[in-house]
Amino acid sequence: MVPLSALVLPILVSGVIVFVASSIIHMALTYHRSDCDPLPTEDQLLDSMRKLGVPPGDYYLPHAGSMAVMKSPEYKAKLDRGPLAVMTVLRGKGTPMGQRLFQWFLFILVVSLFSGYVASRTLGPGTPYRVVFRIVGTVAFAGYALGLWPNSIWWSKKWSTTIKGTFDGLVYALLTAGVFGWLWPK
Repeated sequence: MVPLSALVLPILVSGVIVFVASSIIHMALTYHRSDCDPLPTEDQLLDSMRKLGVPPGDYYLPHAGSMAVMKSPEYKAKLDRGPLAVMTVLRGKGTPMGQRLFQWFLFILVVSLFSGYVASRTLGPGTPYRVVFRIVGTVAFAGYALGLWPNSIWWSKKWSTTIKGTFDGLVYALLTAGVFGWLWPK
């Protein structure tokens, strides 16, 4: 076993490298631009939502609220009539990008911490690069990518977006694994 304190450097270095890689993926590459589609009636919908005072939150439309309502003919008619929507409403005043980037960096560190923890409990000092790479990469991939799939299964997020996010997670996991393999205690 390796003490987790001996893995502070690979946790931090992999965190910084993954943060930079994710910035490049989302700012320089264009494959995420199709993750969300434009709504042709965006202005009218936003005006209506402002007039109605729709508060920030997560919404599923139509919303049943109970199994009894889901079985009702009125609810079934709403489903048949459509449209159905899953939406998150955010507060106005722009996107707090700094706060989101900080939270993203913390998430990256948490994935690296858990990856390092599992490796530290299963591997000893001097473990070969490829073995460290395999263990850390597997855990990091699970942390970055597998949690995306339920969004497509349950919330109808486009599968193409989930697959792209899974690919991103693979890239982040490979980078994390490479850093841990490189900086693993001898």
